[in-house]
Amino acid sequence: MNSIDTAGGTGSAAPPALRSALEQLRLEGAIFFSSELTEPFAFASTPLALADSLHPGAERLILFHIVARGSCWVSVADGERHRASEGDVIVLPYGDEYTIGGDAPAECVSILTLIDPPPWHVMPSIQHGGGGARTDLVCGYLYSEDPLFDPSMRALPAVFVVRPPAGAASGWVQASIAYSLEHLAPSNESDSLVATRLPELVLIEVLRAHLATAPAADHGWIAALRDPVLAPALALIHGAPDRRWTVAELASATAVSRSLLDERFREVLGRPPIRYLTEWRMHRAQELLATTDLGVAAVARRVGYASEEAFSRAFKRAHGLSPSHWRVAHA
Repeated sequence: MNSIDTAGGTGSAAPPALRSALEQLRLEGAIFFSSELTEPFAFASTPLALADSLHPGAERLILFHIVARGSCWVSVADGERHRASEGDVIVLPYGDEYTIGGDAPAECVSILTLIDPPPWHVMPSIQHGGGGARTDLVCGYLYSEDPLFDPSMRALPAVFVVRPPAGAASGWVQASIAYSLEHLAPSNESDSLVATRLPELVLIEVLRAHLATAPAADHGWIAALRDPVLAPALALIHGAPDRRWTVAELASATAVSRSLLDERFREVLGRPPIRYLTEWRMHRAQELLATTDLGVAAVARRVGYASEEAFSRAFKRAHGLSPSHWRVAHA
């Protein structure tokens, strides 16, 4: 088991409290494999079916896919397609069943028909598709007992796409892609400390970039996931941001008083519950606008707004631009 220390490694702009918390995440069972996909292509995967093989006794798994070349889309149970292009990183923090495909329509096949079952003594590699435009993925599997990756908490979306900011962080992720493709042994079988820890370091950097914009990232957000009062309340908010939560409903659902819930939010997260809910909705809205084709009205409904106008006003207050203008600026 490894304690991740990336201090000074990539120059991430994450708030100090968040950076410190991420450096203490404990991850293990790292492994890489590669996929060479050509249009048209589509495959479905159920990662948890491999969890025990990759980490004996595991009931959870963290995945990420680095797009080393080309582009693709990824979707989970809700069916929404999140787009990812060269240099982007797709993260599935709870190992949910997912589908990856290309631009052209294609018959979807199971990944189990494309790859030999573990254990692997050389890095697994997938070649699949119809011979057209090529997309290359570098895939990492990890395991962690940290509450951040607890499927019952759902502190993170089931799938999200991170575009590392330009500069040192982006260059470092790209260098990691090149390094991983040069090493043909599964990283958890490698004698190289760098090869063993590389998937872990990549995930930490990607989480920094993603969570730097999350509400309360500058306070105790990850600590709150371990708090017996806050953890169940956050699980409810993160799992159903579209619900019209009140403090009374959250307190009742988590079996604490309204005053205690409000006090813990203010102490640990630096804001009252409803302000946190609003900020979390805006965070989720950014993700949906950046990586899906959902219209503004559909995004508004997904994050709990009955009208597009009300959502647009709230989004502009939070981010300085209307949702449509923000989407264009971040395309």
